[in-house]
Amino acid sequence: MSPAEETALAPAAEWWQSAVIYQVYPRSFADGDGDGVGDLAGLIARLPYIASLGVDGIWMTPFQPSPQVDQGYDVSDYCGVDPLFGTMDQFDTLLELAHSLGLRVLLDVVPNHCSAEHPLFQAALAAGPGSPERDMFHFVPGPVDMSDGGGNVAGDVPPNNWQSVFGGRAWSRATPGSATDTDWYLHLFSPEQPDWNWRNPAVGDYFDGVLRFWFDKGVDGLRIDVAHALFKADGLPDSPSTGGVVDGLRSNPQVSDQEEVHEVYR
Repeated sequence: MSPAEETALAPAAEWWQSAVIYQVYPRSFADGDGDGVGDLAGLIARLPYIASLGVDGIWMTPFQPSPQVDQGYDVSDYCGVDPLFGTMDQFDTLLELAHSLGLRVLLDVVPNHCSAEHPLFQAALAAGPGSPERDMFHFVPGPVDMSDGGGNVAGDVPPNNWQSVFGGRAWSRATPGSATDTDWYLHLFSPEQPDWNWRNPAVGDYFDGVLRFWFDKGVDGLRIDVAHALFKADGLPDSPSTGGVVDGLRSNPQVSDQEEVHEVYR
């Protein structure tokens, strides 16, 4: 077979394999209503300019409802628009205009953690230890202190030595000071960003719904935040590294690059 024949039989390249993507951080990109905060209206007004640059699409960092503890990466509603940035009708307008200009639209999805104000995390706090609601996240009872022979729960001892990317331990008490609720919850980032438990199939089912919502609207693709850390080592063992994580999550092999992440993306 000649090289020309091999080329003719090769599958066509997908658009995303060579696309040039322009990242937009909505909060600071363009203020459309004059309140000093960037928004969807400002982005809509400047889409023709972005298209004139010759790029193939835009990647929007999170604009969904959020308390904004971590620049919007603490999402409290994955299928909405934060009023800080506008409305869902404006997003629909943005998507339609972008497509008419030949621009693809990619969104950030944050599946490793959510906001502590997310309704499912609030339900988990209310449901209490051992509940199905808490199994959506990493709630773990504190270790038992046998030093006095009584087997009391060590109130200020977290389940393991994992550190937060933002400094300090990666665990917080669900109900500080409670003698009956001794659970801690995992947050690899801020305490306001509890980690989802991807070993619970219900979490994957939930995010299937989130992705379907945006794809049904016509969104062209996704950028996955903290894509390598959805699964934690089974049993949540101590990390061999007990220092800070100034170089990111990969300094703790127990919270990143677990084999199970491959199946999620397949």
